[in-house]
Amino acid sequence: MAGGLGVGRLPSFILSKSLRASLSRSLSYDCRMAEAINPGNLPVERFKVGSSTYLICPEMGCRLMKWSLATATGGREVLYWPDDYGETPFANIRGGNPLLFPFCGRSFDRGLIGAWRDPMGERRMIPIHGIARQGRFLTRRQSDTGITAVLQPDEEAMRAYPFEYEFAVTYRFEELAFSVGLTLSNHGPDPIPWSAGHHFYFNLPWHAGATRADYQLRMDYRKCAYHAPDGKLIMEKDRESCHTLDDPKLINRIHWELRHNRISFGPKGGEEDIHILIGNNPVPMKNHSIVTWSESESSPFYCIEPWMGPPNAAEHGKGLHWVNPGDTASFDVEVSLY
Repeated sequence: MAGGLGVGRLPSFILSKSLRASLSRSLSYDCRMAEAINPGNLPVERFKVGSSTYLICPEMGCRLMKWSLATATGGREVLYWPDDYGETPFANIRGGNPLLFPFCGRSFDRGLIGAWRDPMGERRMIPIHGIARQGRFLTRRQSDTGITAVLQPDEEAMRAYPFEYEFAVTYRFEELAFSVGLTLSNHGPDPIPWSAGHHFYFNLPWHAGATRADYQLRMDYRKCAYHAPDGKLIMEKDRESCHTLDDPKLINRIHWELRHNRISFGPKGGEEDIHILIGNNPVPMKNHSIVTWSESESSPFYCIEPWMGPPNAAEHGKGLHWVNPGDTASFDVEVSLY
């Protein structure tokens, strides 16, 4: 919780462009090279950029774990990460930003869950959300405000996604925002399919005494659906551009054909919105999607997830993208507090 602030009250850390200068003046500004830390014996790197601190585990899934903001009232956790996750395997911890590659959500092949059919017609088994969140990465570049790491697929990953490719992840950190680029380079002789994405766990609510009903999500879209147990998309007629985050209809729902590339959520007053920007074009590609999810009504997090397309893209083709031999494609997202 952030300093016991109540919803609707104008806080001292409204995150607008005009505040940047005052933040830099009032708080120590430390842009040193990321310094290695090891809580729980994890190979974690800390990036401190002005009033923000980011924790990332490059080797294990290239997982961005936490984003913390220092404020005059004590601080705010923007991305949720549990203080105690017990014996939960790192890849399965609910927190931060698990990377979803090559496909998001559950994959199906003719009714069989956990499978997909490759371009040669062979059935391949693949975990939910793909192979990156539990994969090993090798750091390629690192600076005081960013990092690039490359997936090192093991034998199981190669069986699931049998192509000659390079999948790279680049994080760039700012004081009040970060961007993340997913890049797929095709080094083989044939086109490669993919439909990747992010699984952001946002800390919510972030005011003492508030509930999800005090926060709202704003996005414009033409289509939405739920993912059926057999992998099909069940269409929903709801086209409302604003929902409170206690709305049960949002759970496990896919929204696509977005009218704008900016998705915003925060207190009803709008004074502390978090913004997700998909790419640089005002209107994203046709099947780029936003998925909304949380584990339960009482979970301390809420997930708002930008994906390249709806789940099971390899089977139904919506949001399935192809990278030709010798080409590179990317999916770029920014999360911003201004």
